[in-house]
Amino acid sequence: MQDHGIPLGGRGLGLGGLLLLLLLSFIFGPEVLTVLDTGTGPSMPTESRAVEDPKEEPMVQFVSFMLDDTQAMWANVFRNNGMEYREAKLVLFRDLVQSPCGLAQSATGPFYCPADQKAYIDLGFYQELKQRFGAPGDFAQAYVLAHEIGHHVQNLMGIDDQVRQAQQRNPSNRNAHSVRMELQADCFAGIWGHATAQRQILEAGDVEEGLGAAAAIGDDRLQRMAGRSVSPESFTHGTSQQRVEWFRRGLETGSLEACDTFR
Repeated sequence: MQDHGIPLGGRGLGLGGLLLLLLLSFIFGPEVLTVLDTGTGPSMPTESRAVEDPKEEPMVQFVSFMLDDTQAMWANVFRNNGMEYREAKLVLFRDLVQSPCGLAQSATGPFYCPADQKAYIDLGFYQELKQRFGAPGDFAQAYVLAHEIGHHVQNLMGIDDQVRQAQQRNPSNRNAHSVRMELQADCFAGIWGHATAQRQILEAGDVEEGLGAAAAIGDDRLQRMAGRSVSPESFTHGTSQQRVEWFRRGLETGSLEACDTFR
C-alpha cells in the first residue's frame, strides 16, 4: 500500500467546482489539482495501491473530493450536537487488499474497517455498479462512499460497539442486527444527500441515481441475480425496498433522529 497524499485542501467546493477542476486536469494534466493544497487547512491523504492506468486518476480524484465533502458535512453535524468528529481515511484498491479486518477481494465490495477507521473501495466496483447492477452516475458512486462513511459515524458514536455486543449476547440475531446497521448507514448517506440539496449542488437525476444504487444492491436482488431463492434469514444489508426507504428518509429529513433503525 502506498500513501499518495492526494491534496484535498479546498472545502465547500461543490460538485460544480469539482467537475471544473477535473476538466482542467484533463486539459492540463493532473498537476493542476495541486493548486488545492494551500497548506492552510487539513488534508486527508487517500491511500491506494499504485494507480497504473492514468485513466483511473479522474476517478481517484472524484472519490477523494467526495470524501472531503462528506466528512466536512459530518464535522458540522457533530459540532452542532456537541460531539467531536474524527476523520476517516479512504483506501482505494483493485482486486485485493489487506486490512486489519481481514483480506478482502473485489467480490467483497466496499467496506469500512473500524479497527483502522478506514473505508475501502475497489475502483472496479464502480464499473460493476454501472454495468452489472444498472446503477450509473456520479451520485450513485457518491452514495456508496457516503454509506461507508456512515459506518464510520456509527463507529464514532459507539453504535458499532453496541451492536457487536448485542450480536455476541444473541448470535441468532446477528444478521438482523447487521441489517439494521446497514440500513442506518444508508440513512446516514441520505443525510449527506440532504445537505447537498440544501447547498443547491444537486443536478437533475442525482437523487434517482442514488435511489437506484440503493435498490441495486439489496440482498433480495443480489440473491436473485445469483440464481438463488430469496432467503430473508440470510440477509445482512436489507432488501432493495428497505435500502431505498432508509436512504430516502435521510434525504428528506437530514436528521440523525430519523435514522434510528434500532427503535
